[in-house]
Amino acid sequence: MNQASDPRGISTGGRQPKRYLAEPDINLPTTCWPPIGYEEKQWESAHDPAHSRRQRLRARGPYQAAIAPEISNAQPLVSGQTAALVEEATIETVRFDRDLGDDAAPFAALLLRSESAASSQIENLTVGAKRIALAQLGDRSSSNAALVASNISAMAAAVDLADNLDETNILAMHRALLGPSEPLMAGHYRTEAVWIGGNSPHTAMFVPPSYEHIPEAMADLISFMRRDDIPALTQAAIAHAQFETIHPFPDGNGRTGRALVGSMLRNKGVTEKVTIPVSSGLLTDTKAYFDALGAFREGDIVPIVEMFAESTFRATANGRQLAEDIGNIRQQVYAEFGRAPGEGLKWAAELILREPAITAQILSDTAGQSSSAAYRNIERLEKAGALKLSGHINGHRVWIAPKVIEALDNFAARAGRRARG
Repeated sequence: MNQASDPRGISTGGRQPKRYLAEPDINLPTTCWPPIGYEEKQWESAHDPAHSRRQRLRARGPYQAAIAPEISNAQPLVSGQTAALVEEATIETVRFDRDLGDDAAPFAALLLRSESAASSQIENLTVGAKRIALAQLGDRSSSNAALVASNISAMAAAVDLADNLDETNILAMHRALLGPSEPLMAGHYRTEAVWIGGNSPHTAMFVPPSYEHIPEAMADLISFMRRDDIPALTQAAIAHAQFETIHPFPDGNGRTGRALVGSMLRNKGVTEKVTIPVSSGLLTDTKAYFDALGAFREGDIVPIVEMFAESTFRATANGRQLAEDIGNIRQQVYAEFGRAPGEGLKWAAELILREPAITAQILSDTAGQSSSAAYRNIERLEKAGALKLSGHINGHRVWIAPKVIEALDNFAARAGRRARG
């Protein structure tokens, strides 16, 4: 992909673009961004014998569904303070991406895995790094791990498809996410009403737009995403919030919407090598995240923009610690060899730093090694304490890298640690 030489969102000469500036003591009206509208829709719930007569009566009759406003030409006005925060966060994101240098290739896979796990955790899909790694090899003993493994595929698809932000690629992200678990709905917009919270749209906290409006609303969102006159992080935060408001899919909207953020940052040239684990920053206060989505729907973009910026700082700090941990593990592994390893063993050592669960077949296929050479290198890594036999999946012996697993679990623990008020 050809990246812009100057990532969008970073001003030149230390000056902000004038249309985003405001004097610090000027309060911009929170109604400058178009809020959602509402329309009355009819609803008759299916009979559920578990519901009382009163519950059935409450679930009858008309309800109010949201109407997503058109945003393709809307101007995201924010204060100078918010604009400065976004610029600082963007600079930190670019610096983090570039500081990894030659280590970016193996580390990118771990960051992608960590972002996927954090994004899933926001949806209360919590599972350890070992389970996720085994699920990627086909283990289905943990349903949550299988779902997170699918989320990793969706995140990877988002990065691979970042060149073109269009409907086809967004559907492909969703297909990668839900294809293994829900093949009939994967990659298709919903064709029925959905709601968030409550037993019916009458008692819900939020009712997304009626499915008939989804194609038009998504076309408008994609037009907004393709603009080049908005700081990239601001644009990504707003696009994510609008996507969550439209709620185009029957399931998997949150995870797909957060994958879209990584795709946009890559598309706009803010990142080139890695996926910034923004979701790991959001995890410190999920209530504030959902409150910010609510404020966005009322016409106030500041909370979601500022939250994404603040989350970027937390995510990059956490990512730097993970990078340091993986670097230390690499040094320990090579020190145990005693002397410089051959190419085959070196390849195997580097593989487990980005894929913490492997089989001999995987090593043989990725490194072009014979089966016997792969087993010899795995044995060397076992003696060095870098690998440990974990069991069998689909008839194949599986080894895990315990220290890499521990580093990933520590990353998740730091991400889930709530910020103190």
